[in-house]
Amino acid sequence: MAKAAWIGLGVMGAPMAGFLESRGGHDVTVYNRTLHKAEAWAAARRNGDWKSTPAEAARDADFVFACVGNDDDVRAVTVGSNGAFHAMKPGAIFIDHTTSSADLARELSSAAQERGLSFLDCPVSGGQAGAEAGTLTVMAGGDRTAFEMAKPLIETYARSIRLIGASGAGQLTKMVNQIAVAGVVQGLSEAIHFAERAGLDIEAVIATISKGAAQSWQMENRWQTMHARQFDFGFAVDWMRKDLAICMAEAARNGAQLPITEIVDRYYAEVQRHGGARWDTSSLITRLDRHDKTTES
Repeated sequence: MAKAAWIGLGVMGAPMAGFLESRGGHDVTVYNRTLHKAEAWAAARRNGDWKSTPAEAARDADFVFACVGNDDDVRAVTVGSNGAFHAMKPGAIFIDHTTSSADLARELSSAAQERGLSFLDCPVSGGQAGAEAGTLTVMAGGDRTAFEMAKPLIETYARSIRLIGASGAGQLTKMVNQIAVAGVVQGLSEAIHFAERAGLDIEAVIATISKGAAQSWQMENRWQTMHARQFDFGFAVDWMRKDLAICMAEAARNGAQLPITEIVDRYYAEVQRHGGARWDTSSLITRLDRHDKTTES
């Protein structure tokens, strides 16, 4: 049993912290910007407690986890005025599950080392469904010794965990993931749209092509809801655009060409403008519907 702290109880963080406490049996003290969420989470847990600042939550913890919104949020809960780094004991490990920039991961890794701490950038893939099922994929960057110490705790809510390389490598791998997902969702949107316009039996089509080279996680888990135009299933368009902006900024630095990613990002901007900011990412198909209506009118 370890003494752990968890910062950020959103749709991802709350179930992840829950598995850390329930599956792992660890003592978990939580912090959330909206304090009543932290209080409610702790009240429902045998080994749960809550504090009013990240620093208070992190005090005396062996492991401190975070899953918050963006670079600014991560910086605030680590080195901000009430950040966890100010209270963590020497030798403690900070595990950041936020999708943020590789530069920030390197910055915070250096700041942690100066304080006798370790920092791991560990973004996740699998979305809200994966967090709720405890089946996330975790891609990590940082020191191997710290990673091996943290791995048993991460395994309570993840089914695949791998150290990719030095600090920043986890975030760079998440960028690769989001680049790949963006193209797949757009392709699936066009495929379903085409099948609908052709008057095909969508269920029969998917049952057939999903056994071949077209198969993907998105097809398996989203074709039905996309066909039904239901988009309340996890990772929101707003967050995807945040992630794609990180990808494109990194590409501008390293010289990578991302033409499809740039196009899909513009398509997601259209979805935002038409009220879909909080829809899940499969809502890309709605812009094809709008273009249909424009053509028919």
